Formats: sequence, structure tokens, C-alpha cells
Amino acid sequence: MRIRHPEGFSWGYNPITSLNGPHSDMLMDYGILKLHAGLDYSDDAKLEKVYLLLYGHVTLTCGGKTYDVQRERFLDDDFWLIDLPEGEAIRVTGIGEDAELAVVRTENTNVFPIKVHDRHNSVIEIRGQGYMDETGTRIVKTMMDYALAPESKIMIGEDIHYPGKWAGFPSHSHIQPEIYFYKFYPQNGFGLLKLGDEGVLIEHNDTVTIDPGLVHPQVSAPGYAMYFLWIIRHLEGNPYIKPDFEEQHLWVEKPGAKYWPEG
Repeated sequence: MRIRHPEGFSWGYNPITSLNGPHSDMLMDYGILKLHAGLDYSDDAKLEKVYLLLYGHVTLTCGGKTYDVQRERFLDDDFWLIDLPEGEAIRVTGIGEDAELAVVRTENTNVFPIKVHDRHNSVIEIRGQGYMDETGTRIVKTMMDYALAPESKIMIGEDIHYPGKWAGFPSHSHIQPEIYFYKFYPQNGFGLLKLGDEGVLIEHNDTVTIDPGLVHPQVSAPGYAMYFLWIIRHLEGNPYIKPDFEEQHLWVEKPGAKYWPEG
């Protein structure tokens, strides 16, 4: 399902999905926290909590420490997130004129120390090189998955699309619920997502909820860089490890694949 915010977000916390409300089938609270200088937000929910800075300048206080964090824009590699167990609270304070953070919360009784994830303990890859005439080349930043954070119930990362290129192809699916959140540069850009058998228009500040088992490849419009945040909720006893691919499209990755009829 596509959830639109064409006018952007209000100051404070903007809920998008809820464990006990709209889109509860995603098994996660998800929203955008928007702060200006001096605006505070405190969170003591008895849930695992992930805070990812999308852009701006904030301080975050938790576990007896204060972190001063800046990120110029959502396309930058200077990403930063913090993962807290259910017993820890956090306070976030705006420092600059405008900052946005993605907030994810879910049920998780595992005990683990507060952990910061940034480019030094994450996996940054350029995927899609060497086949499909480079039409699927993109930057993938995996911040938390089952290998990097086995104590967590949340898998999270960012994709940066070069204009006009694809991600998630060959088409794949998985049984764990997933959320996509989009931004474009420039902001009037757009893309298209194949969600199961339906086509979905995606624009700046859109969120898409992805039900289990639906394939979800996507493409950005030429001229527009597309960012999307992806968040997967591990299922109890069945964490996300790898996707299931549609067999009919796997040929595109094989050496020597021909993409145009020869004369």
C-alpha cells in the first residue's frame, strides 16, 4: 500500500505504521521525526527502538551518553543510526534548522547493549554491475541484518538509485513484512514500483508497505536520483536471510545473456 506525504512532515513525530493501529500487519511502529533547533522528543516505549538520521543536525541522549550527529543530505554515506533494547529510553534534540529521522520500533525481549551503526560497521556495496547493460547498478548500504545484528528483530538499510536505473531485479519476494520509504533528488522526481501484479507510482516522502510474498522491483525516472529506506521485520524463528527470486527472470544475470535480438 502507498502512503503519501506530498506536503512533507509536521514538527515532531509523524506516525506512518503502528503496532496497534494502522498497518499493524507490518509488525512495526514506523514514522518520521522532524525537529528544529531546540525541539525535543523523548521515547521510553518498551520496544526495541532504531533511530536513523536522514539529514540535519541533532543530539541523542541515551544510556548515559550524548551523541552529536550531522548528515548533510539523505544521499550521503555519512549515515548514522542507533539501536536500543526495550529497557532503554532516548531523547532527541534538534540543533539545526531542520532535521529528519526515521524511527522504527518493534517487540523484542532480547537483552543487548545500545549499538551505533555507521559506515564503519555496515556493508556498502555497488550492486548490479556487469550485467543487464548496467541498468541495475546502484549503491546498497546494509546497516543491520541478521549477520550484523543478530540480537535485533529489525533489518534496515538504504538504496541509492542512479537516475533511470532499477533495483530489486530479477524480481524477488520474502515472507517477512517490509516497509519502503522514498526521497528524490530533485524532489519532483518519481519512480515506479511493481508490487505483486500492480504498478505503484512512488514520489518524494512516500511510504509503501510490502505484504509477504509480493515481488517488488522498481525503477527511478531518468534525471532523478532515488533514495529508499528499506526496513524488514524478522519473524519469530524465521529471520530474513535471503530473498526468493522469480525463476523466469534469472536468465538476465547469466554470462553472455542477450538483451536484444541479433540481426
